[in-house]
Amino acid sequence: MTPTESSTLRAVALVCTLSPSPARSSSQLLAEQTLEALGDHGVTGQIFRIVDHDVKPGVETDMGGGDAWPRIRAEILDADILVLSTPIWLGHPSSVAQRVLERLDAELSETDDEGRMLTYGKVAAVCVVGNEDGAHKVGADLFQGLNDVGFTLAPNAVTYWVGEAMQGTDYQDLDTTPEKTAATTATLAANTAHLARRLKAAPYPPSS
Repeated sequence: MTPTESSTLRAVALVCTLSPSPARSSSQLLAEQTLEALGDHGVTGQIFRIVDHDVKPGVETDMGGGDAWPRIRAEILDADILVLSTPIWLGHPSSVAQRVLERLDAELSETDDEGRMLTYGKVAAVCVVGNEDGAHKVGADLFQGLNDVGFTLAPNAVTYWVGEAMQGTDYQDLDTTPEKTAATTATLAANTAHLARRLKAAPYPPSS
């Protein structure tokens, strides 16, 4: 491989479960599996379970009063890849995922010396879990929001598992990872790492 293809990338995964640690979380599990798959492509990473941190509501980079978002934002801006993992609630992303998008909205007014958002050149991917339908809609909602605030998305940049409707089995309760989900996660990781390297080597042009 060329140096560009073998260079190390960094990822940050934001887990948007409603359950604080140490509770088990299917969203956390799928995020961990995604980071593991990214590791096969030279990506190191860390996870933030958002409800474990005092991320305040708002659309500014720092809402003050002990807001935990500035530290998380710094890690996002220092990384090459953002993974956003959410459960499905009532057919929508969790309220925590919506809060993350609202905080990322501040990036619309944060630019570099050439007029580009600081998120330009960073690649995003999405993980969705639930025991009700809606994975494609949730993925579409998050894709649009992430793209609006400057992230780029590779082909097939979502991995998901949806159980049987109105049943109580969660992703974390499965004995083994379903083959289709594992394959989708592997594709997400390969495409996301590939795109992140290409954008790192060839940044977007200055904004007018």
